[in-house]
Amino acid sequence: MADALDPVLNDIDRDLDNALERLFAWLRIPSISTDPAYAGHCREAAQWLEGNLTALGFETSVEETSLHPVVLAHRPKPGAPHVLFYGHYDVQPVDPLNLWHTSPFDPRIEEAEGTKRIVARGASDDKGQVMTFVEACRAHLAMNGDLPVGVTILIEGAEENGSQGLPEWVEANRARLKADVALVCDTGMWDRQTPQITTSLRGLAYYEIKVTCADRDLHSGFFGGAAANPIHVLSRIIADLHDAEGRVMLPGFYDGVREPPPELLEQWRSLGLTAEKFLGPIGLKQPAGERGRLPIELIQSRPACDVNGIIGGYTGEGTKTVIASQASAKVSFRLVDDQDPEQLSKTFEAFVRARVPADCSMEVICYKGSRAVALPYDMPQLAAAQGALSAEWGREAVAVGAGGSIPIVGDFKRILGLDTLLIGFGLDDDRIHSPNEKYELTSFHKGTRSWARILSALAAA
Repeated sequence: MADALDPVLNDIDRDLDNALERLFAWLRIPSISTDPAYAGHCREAAQWLEGNLTALGFETSVEETSLHPVVLAHRPKPGAPHVLFYGHYDVQPVDPLNLWHTSPFDPRIEEAEGTKRIVARGASDDKGQVMTFVEACRAHLAMNGDLPVGVTILIEGAEENGSQGLPEWVEANRARLKADVALVCDTGMWDRQTPQITTSLRGLAYYEIKVTCADRDLHSGFFGGAAANPIHVLSRIIADLHDAEGRVMLPGFYDGVREPPPELLEQWRSLGLTAEKFLGPIGLKQPAGERGRLPIELIQSRPACDVNGIIGGYTGEGTKTVIASQASAKVSFRLVDDQDPEQLSKTFEAFVRARVPADCSMEVICYKGSRAVALPYDMPQLAAAQGALSAEWGREAVAVGAGGSIPIVGDFKRILGLDTLLIGFGLDDDRIHSPNEKYELTSFHKGTRSWARILSALAAA
C-alpha cells in the first residue's frame, strides 16, 4: 500500500500552489447563507464546486432544497467500500467588517507567529476543510486513474443557517446516499501537532420557560411581600436544577448515561487537560460541573444543563420599583449516550410545573432536540483512520468526543444508518465566525495528505 500511496502524496506536495489557487477561487465567492441578499452567491459557490468535481470525473449535480442547493457527486467503485463525505460551502456573515485587516473575500497567505496561514471568510469553516478531501481525491485520480474506495460527496449550503431543508432532502434521497461510513471534515485537531478523530457528539434539548403571575406589572410598594413575583419563582426553578455537587436534579435525568471504560478514562487522563489549562485562558480556575470528574469528561461524556438567558422586570437605567408580571428563561441540556430528548421534555415540564404557585401560570416551549451520537470503539474504519492520521502526523491520533452538537450527524445515523468519522484539521485559534478567520497552511497541506492516506486505509478496512 505504501508504494501505491507514495506517488499520490508526492503529487499533493508538487501541486500545492495549484491547490491553493483552486481554494482561493472558491473563497472569493461570498456564499453567506443567512442573508437573502447573498442567495445568488450561494448558488454560484455550489455551481463552482459542481464544475470542479465534474472535471475530476464525478457524476455531479446541483439539487434544490427549501433554502440553498446542495452539491451531490458520485464516483462508485464496485466491490470496494463506499464512503459518504459531507461538508458545507456556506459561510458566516463578516460583520463587523471594520475589524478585518483585509477584505474577507480576498484570500491571502499571511505569515504570523512563525507559520503561514490562509486568511479569508470560509478558510477554516468549511471551504478549506472540504477542499482537503477534494484535493486528496484529485491526487489519487491523477496518479492511479481511480479512487481507492467508492465516494459520494454531499456539500450543503445552509449549515450556518441550521441546515434548513437538508434533513428532508436526505430523507427523500436515501437510496442515492448509500454508503458504509460517513466522513465529515468540519472539526479540529487536538493541538497543532496532534490529529484528532471526534468519536462522539452530545445531543441537545432546548427550552424556554415563561412564568406569569399578576395580570400586569405591579408597584412593589403596594404589592411587595404579598404578590407572587415571577422572577422569584423562576429563580427557584433554576436553583433547583442542580444540587451542591453539580448534578442535575431532574428525576431520571441520568438514565441511559454510561461510564467510560477504565482504559479510555486513562487515555483521557494522559492527555493532561487540567482545569487550569482548559479554564485558565478564559479567566476561570475551578470546574463548575459534577464534582470528582475530569474536565474532559465534563465537556464530552457527561450531560450538562445550562441557563442561556433570563428576561424579566425592569433592566433600564436608574430605578423602577416594579414587580414584573412575567419572567422567562432559556435553558439547554447537552445529552449523552442513550438520553432521550422526548422523555426529557416531559420530565422538565413536570419539574417546572411543580414549582409554580397554583394561582400563577407557566409555559414550557420545546425547541427541536437531537440525540447524542457515538462511534463503536471497535469500529474497523475508526482504527484504519487513526492509523492513517498517525502515520501522516507522526503522533498517535487522539480519539475523543466533542461537547457540541452537529445535527446532520444524528440525521445520518437516524435516516441512513451510518456512523460518522469526524476528522478535521482546524485549530482553536482559527477565528471561525469572527473577523480574520484563518486556516493554517499546514492544516490544508497535511490535511490533504491525511485524507489521501485515509482513503487508502479505508479500502483495506
